[in-house]
This record gives sequence, C-alpha cells and structure tokens, in this order.
Amino acid sequence: MYFLVDTRKSVNAGFKAGFDREGVSSFSLSPEEFTSWIESASRSDLDAVQGFLLGDFDERARCASTIRRQSRAPIIALADSRSLEQTLVLFDAGIDDVLPKPVHVREILARAEAIWRRVNGAPEPAPDCAVADPEEPQGDTTPSRPERLKVFFDGRDPEIDGAPVSLPRRERHILEFLVRNRGRRVTKTQLFNGVYGVYSDGVEESVVEGHVSKLRKKLAHALGHDPIEAKRYIGYTYVG
Repeated sequence: MYFLVDTRKSVNAGFKAGFDREGVSSFSLSPEEFTSWIESASRSDLDAVQGFLLGDFDERARCASTIRRQSRAPIIALADSRSLEQTLVLFDAGIDDVLPKPVHVREILARAEAIWRRVNGAPEPAPDCAVADPEEPQGDTTPSRPERLKVFFDGRDPEIDGAPVSLPRRERHILEFLVRNRGRRVTKTQLFNGVYGVYSDGVEESVVEGHVSKLRKKLAHALGHDPIEAKRYIGYTYVG
C-alpha cells in the first residue's frame, strides 16, 4: 500500500488513479489528516505501507521527518519545478528521492523498491530468485547456478528462466510482497494489508488464501518445486 499526501485533491486523485491502473493499493490524505494518522497509527498499519508519496506542499519537509520517526518505508517527493535548494532541504529531512513531474507510477514503484532494498538491508536473493534493480548496474558476478525467478516490482510480470509468467495482478503483488520479505514469516493479515491496503472495504481477509494457493501451484509447476512455505494459522514464507 502507498500513501499519497498533498493539499490538492486533484493531485492525490490523479496519482491514486495511476496506482489503481497498476493494481496497487493506495490511500490519499491531506497533510493535516496524514500527520494525525501517522502519529496514532498502529505498527501493523505502518508495516503495510510500502512507500510514501509527498506532493509539493509547504510543510512536506516536516512531514517527511515525522514519517521517518515512525517508518522505514521509502519516501518520495514530487517536484512541480526544479530547485536545487529545495531538493537539498528535502534530502536533509529524510526524503529518499525527489522526482520532477510528470512521472509515471511504474517509475515510482521501481524507485521505491530500489530504495527499500538499500535502506532496509533486504536479504540478498538466492541465485534462483533475482530481483531487478533499475538503478544498480549489472556487474560481472557469476551465480553458482542460473537465475530462474526474476521479480521486477514495477508492473511487469515476473520471469522464470527468462520467459514471462503471466499472473493476475493480485497474485503478482502477493509474490512481490513475499519476495520483498524473503525468509521472513508473513502473516495472512500482513499480506492482506500490504496487497489490498489497510482500509480495504468489502474484501474479506480470507481471499488471500485462495490467491496464494493458485500462485503456489503456478510457481511449483514452472519451477518444479514450491517456493512458498505455508503453515496454517502462522503464515507464509518465500524460501525460493
């Protein structure tokens, strides 16, 4: 889930529509509403946020500082116009990246994922699960075995052995969430909040089980083994 913060409802609505087109859950608030939310949000709600997108408003440096005290998720600011002085202020406040408008939502997703891995020290993927980073140059490292599963986090379908694997959006986002948390136990609630959003209406949490079951069958068929470990009442772990 992504949080969108701007004083202008039109900006929030425009980016929310963009996230919706990519099948990514998002929630928008004004800066005042957002400040009240983040200061009282539960840890489980904060953990469901994959990134914060801040529009161009006066108090966003202060807003970014508040976010950084509560969350390690990527913070990306949007710039209506280029200003070196303002960019430096934003970086000092804890913002991870500043993007000039217009910018495509898929670029935001890709940059947020690259930031998340660097800042949070995500565990290195095993040789059979590559994570494509749009900002890191590809070195000459030679894996001990061919990389089989590649996940992009930017709207593209994953690939197995170089061939695209067509997945429904929800299954793709579930796979991305599990790979992002590789080796960590993810509960059904955490998975639901991360993929559907904390404030989803009309969707039962149990829907996750059906999506994961279908995803596991597809991956097991393509890889020859099940890369997702599931334990009833406990949760899921991507083991590769």
